[in-house]
Amino acid sequence: MSDDRLAPLRARALRLLATREHSLQELRRKLLDKDADAEDVDAVLARLQETGLQSDARFAESFVRNRASRMGVARIRRELGERGVAGEEAAEALGDALKEDELARARAVWGRKFGEPPRDRQDWARQARFLQSRGFATEVIRKLLKEPFDESAQGQ
Repeated sequence: MSDDRLAPLRARALRLLATREHSLQELRRKLLDKDADAEDVDAVLARLQETGLQSDARFAESFVRNRASRMGVARIRRELGERGVAGEEAAEALGDALKEDELARARAVWGRKFGEPPRDRQDWARQARFLQSRGFATEVIRKLLKEPFDESAQGQ
């Protein structure tokens, strides 16, 4: 593995990392897209990790910071997993603070999209589905929408 042969691959990896943080899995996939040898890619990635230029923990922190104002913990966790960051690194990035203020974040997302309480059962379901698609927990959605349309209250 001559250093000359790895130079273009290393340069490409650095260009990708210069634009934004990438998980190891994402970076590997992008480097392999250009018909690069898997051994060479792994060697370059190992060196980037050794020098601290690529870090899944740093990627996870950046990813969570970027998504937190628009999405719930469940969706962020799933998307981190899809990008190859799971387990301890994902949990650390999500942290307790993100879970604690999920209701406030859900309220902000809901307010930007709807801004007024549901008018009927159908509207409640539509708003709940929207929040659920954003990854907010069921109990957070119920608390936010205050379940005004349960069966006993409406008689329907």
